[in-house]
Amino acid sequence: MNEKALQRLEYGKIKEALAEYAVSYLGKRQIVELLPLTAMSVVRAKLDETAEAKSLLQHGASVPIPSLEGMENILNLLGTGYVFSEKDFMHIHQFLTSCAQLMRYMAAKSGAAPQISSYAASMYTMDALKSEIERCIRHGQVADSASKELMKVRKRLAVFEERLKSKLDSLMSRHRSILQEHVLSSRGGRYVLPVKKEHRKLVKGTVLDESASGQTVYIEPAEVMTIQFELSGLRAEEAREELKVLSDLTALAESCDQQFLTNIETVGTYDFIFAKAKYALAIGGSNVELNDQGIIDLREAKHPLLNRPMVPLNFVIGRRYKSLIVTGPNTGGKTLSLKTVGLLTVMAQSGLLIPVREGSLLSVFNHLAVDIGDGQSIEHALSTFSAHIRNVNDMLRFADRSTLILIDEMASGTDPGEGVGLSVAILEELHRRGATVVATTHFTEIKNFADVTPGFENARMEFDTDTLRPLYRLKIGEAGQSYAFLIALKLGLPAGLIERSREITVRGLPQSSPRGTQSAGSEPEPDETSAADTDDPQEEMPVMDVTLFPSEKEKEPEDGAGKTVPEVSGSFRVGDCVYIAYLGRTGIVFETEDARGNVGVMIQKRKVKINRKRLKMHIESKELYPDNYDLDIVFETKENRKKRKLMSRKHAPGVTIETKSEE
Repeated sequence: MNEKALQRLEYGKIKEALAEYAVSYLGKRQIVELLPLTAMSVVRAKLDETAEAKSLLQHGASVPIPSLEGMENILNLLGTGYVFSEKDFMHIHQFLTSCAQLMRYMAAKSGAAPQISSYAASMYTMDALKSEIERCIRHGQVADSASKELMKVRKRLAVFEERLKSKLDSLMSRHRSILQEHVLSSRGGRYVLPVKKEHRKLVKGTVLDESASGQTVYIEPAEVMTIQFELSGLRAEEAREELKVLSDLTALAESCDQQFLTNIETVGTYDFIFAKAKYALAIGGSNVELNDQGIIDLREAKHPLLNRPMVPLNFVIGRRYKSLIVTGPNTGGKTLSLKTVGLLTVMAQSGLLIPVREGSLLSVFNHLAVDIGDGQSIEHALSTFSAHIRNVNDMLRFADRSTLILIDEMASGTDPGEGVGLSVAILEELHRRGATVVATTHFTEIKNFADVTPGFENARMEFDTDTLRPLYRLKIGEAGQSYAFLIALKLGLPAGLIERSREITVRGLPQSSPRGTQSAGSEPEPDETSAADTDDPQEEMPVMDVTLFPSEKEKEPEDGAGKTVPEVSGSFRVGDCVYIAYLGRTGIVFETEDARGNVGVMIQKRKVKINRKRLKMHIESKELYPDNYDLDIVFETKENRKKRKLMSRKHAPGVTIETKSEE
């Protein structure tokens, strides 16, 4: 999977949230290394095991996952010659006890969770090592019974310690009057008497230390010196015997290194699986059906990182159409829908249950490409448009039938006319390769293209025009509007400015304004945009009922001899037959170019405004019609022509001519 695509979908935040539910270092490590899988059978198995673990937790089970405290260090030191300490063996004993408990628990759950319970069957109890640790280590210390030699040494130690204690008690009583305090002290592991400095010569022995003030000297009495030397020797012998016991236990543990490795890895796997199950409970995750045909059917889906209530998303693609064009107002939820589809897909392919209703369907993709955000970079000298093109170029390197492509704000960042043409060409190429594509846009031309092209479908984010609030509901099968004027009015833009904007959008700039200039106080002249590009809901035309040519590839118009007709420069005249490339159709010019460069074209009895740069001459009017031909026959209905003729001769009360607004 593309690492940049995962970053844009915030996949890393999902892993961070998941890691909070893992308790072992191995479970956390598996989460760090987690990536989407591409083999459908493996994805199916991972989802099912997470679902089994979730089911166990839902039924109130407390899963006895062993602690791996101290085990990472022990595993690393096995076989290195290091002798484990009593504390290390206490960790090992606790681990083996917990492993046995986990094995018994999973064996009892083999019916309810057959897949995950099978992992415990591969674990080892290591009873011999466990029993030997119990015999040799007690309460964190080497036990007397660990060896006969150790028992003998400790018995002798006990005798000499009792003799020393008796002797010291006698000395304390004898020299009570000259002691600074009636408490035994020790220096360097040897017992001493705290004698007042002026009486130091009254006690036979060796001065080992004195106080900071110099008022007290610490004397080892000569009467106990021999006993203390003997005790030091016995303690050294005790340490040697303890080391022998620990060395023997270490050798026994090293003989079980593979069993240790298997058990620790299995415990890490269980920790990882149950972390996924706990996360699924936290986000309301459910299991999903899978396919590898690019079909997605999400029911009541929610974005798992959204910390506020979200209107559930119902999303379908891959059966009747493989490319979906989503439109709607800004802040209406288009990008969130895009991210939800992408993130839930990679989560499912990672074996994570996702927040959807049961019965949802996802496809397993080999590749994922995401173009979300403007991608500007001062460091890399990238503009918004450059970043988009670089992302598209990366997509085209691997796009195929097993690729999910998510594109936000197509045709943005550059000239609208050229951006639309480029976007349509990109969509055509991705569709030709069989990729599953979800894209958002504000441009009417792209919506029209999706409406008339097989394999494409429009969708819109619903918007309440009464309250001017987005509803965040996706409705597939209808193109949406951007509601730019309504939203601008809501955000406080003066009503007069909005009204002027509507006027410019519908009628274009006045003919008296020279092209490329701007009068004071007037609106800036848009560059190469048509009225169809605006977001005014009152001016949007209904969907045209047209179909493509037999080939989905864009065709150049040809003359009768089959030769390509060259593009004719200059202005178009009323009656010219022109070719509209992005729709793959021809139309008749009914109105010449206005100040904005838009030409009125009638396509299948629908009148639209299209920028002249998107038109190519197909057949000139002089070749189609004789001189002085009445073009009203082409542009007007028979009924309207009769009415117009009647009205030209006399006043006709009640007779009206209705014309449809132009797009």
